[in-house]
Amino acid sequence: MLHLTLRQLKVFESVARHLSYSRAAEELHLTQPAVSMQIKQLEDNISLPLFEHLGKRIYLTEAGRELYQYSRAISQQLADMEVALDELKGMERGKLNISVVTTANYFAPHLLAKFCQRFRGVTVSLNVSNRETVLKQLTDNLIDLAIMGQPPENLDIDSESFMENPLVVVAPPNHPLCQEHNIPVKRLANETFLVRESGSGTRSAMERFFAAHKININKGMETDTTEAIKQAVQAGMGLGIMSQHTAELELETGRLKILEVQGFPIIRYWHVVNRKNKRLSSVANAFREFLLKEAAKLMDESKN
Repeated sequence: MLHLTLRQLKVFESVARHLSYSRAAEELHLTQPAVSMQIKQLEDNISLPLFEHLGKRIYLTEAGRELYQYSRAISQQLADMEVALDELKGMERGKLNISVVTTANYFAPHLLAKFCQRFRGVTVSLNVSNRETVLKQLTDNLIDLAIMGQPPENLDIDSESFMENPLVVVAPPNHPLCQEHNIPVKRLANETFLVRESGSGTRSAMERFFAAHKININKGMETDTTEAIKQAVQAGMGLGIMSQHTAELELETGRLKILEVQGFPIIRYWHVVNRKNKRLSSVANAFREFLLKEAAKLMDESKN
């Protein structure tokens, strides 16, 4: 008879998903030796190796692949059980596990604060990551909900838009184009743009816009954070295209200016996303409805 523990299976599932002891340790808030010890005990219990080491990388053995399928099924059952128990507690002691893309982090905490003021017993786990990481968390069923710009087309998800996400062209306040109105798009062909990394929703929207206008823009610095682009634009390294929500403070204080370019703002939308057929807790459902019904109004009020 096997003597496995849920702790061992949880550690194994994380290592198998990441194929990395160090990343599993970081996710589980354990030391790497503690993770290694749990895996060693699990392998001793089943008398089979679960991983094989080739160079600096690890791979699942046949036994590891088999156990991974069962461990994921068990994890899903435990998650469903937690949801069922949370529903019995109602909204008084519920828990919300949510991830947002980095650009949404400029407004998501404000909305979460409003929600938690209404439901004071709710606890929130908020993860802020790039689009690729958030999509992986959805795929691996690690989160209840996600907030992002463009939802993925290749995942089995439910997605609804809840607020406009205008993309604008920003420049330092001393840029010559700041004095002009109704700027033709072709004028931007002479400018250098600071851009987000490939795969970013903002980068994709920007590239589609310029391709539609048959303009090849000059790309300067590439970075995975909007914050870095804002700082670089202020320093005079080029122009940026970003969600207006991410630049509210700099626009209010005059450190950045929106250029009045024809065709801008590009209106996109923020979406709340979850895995299709995922059993959402009462709290997750309530927050989803809160976003759909009240987010846009609350954000407008916060500007006044």
